[in-house]
Amino acid sequence: MTFMTVAFMGGYGYGYHRFYFDWTYILVIIAVIFSTAASMKMKSTFGRYSRVPSRSGLSGAEAAQRILQAAGIFDVQIRHVRGNLTDHYNPKNKTLALSDTVYGSRSLAAVCVAAHECGHAVQHNRGYAPLSWRSAIVPVANLGSSLAIPIFILGLIFSLPPLMKIGIIFFLFAVLFQLVTLPVEVNASSRALRMLESCGILGDDEIRSGRSVLSAAAMTYVAALAASLLQLLRLVILAGGRDRDK
Repeated sequence: MTFMTVAFMGGYGYGYHRFYFDWTYILVIIAVIFSTAASMKMKSTFGRYSRVPSRSGLSGAEAAQRILQAAGIFDVQIRHVRGNLTDHYNPKNKTLALSDTVYGSRSLAAVCVAAHECGHAVQHNRGYAPLSWRSAIVPVANLGSSLAIPIFILGLIFSLPPLMKIGIIFFLFAVLFQLVTLPVEVNASSRALRMLESCGILGDDEIRSGRSVLSAAAMTYVAALAASLLQLLRLVILAGGRDRDK
């Protein structure tokens, strides 16, 4: 049973026989629009600059190696992972994973994405606090994101406000994760631009294009946070509506 189904099945105590329009779907639609627009912008920007060769001639993996060495980091392993834009840095085992479209590509987009992941490695090496906070809340955030909606739906179906409040509290952990993630990602991109320039990987005339790639990526995190906040608002409104109907 989906969340949408519940809202149209007399979730407010009107009974199954009566149709009720849940206006909070507007919040869902806005969130979907934000997320879709940011994702399309990211894919479009990456696609555009993946066809533009970096003047340095370095691949994503080679650029990452140069950046890490320049930062004095020699204990991070760079490896190739399958997929498109599945790049990530794992602080637990100090591995920097670069995807099919980044690892061996010599495009401007590839070196920018690689540099961004290096930004996370530098954050970890330097003890950047928000990165540590994000790593610490990952377990509770995963738990919250997986249990919040089912618990809330049960509370909605059986008219149990305490259960709905528990669902909202669980969802707050997922929102907190998104809130902490945004500055972490923005900071990694800022570091990436500085390192790309200082290491001579991008020339002065390429930095603007590099900023476009990294800004488009950052917008996906802005959209994710906005979507989470809108979903949280929707849960609060639905819970409040049930309280008023009792």
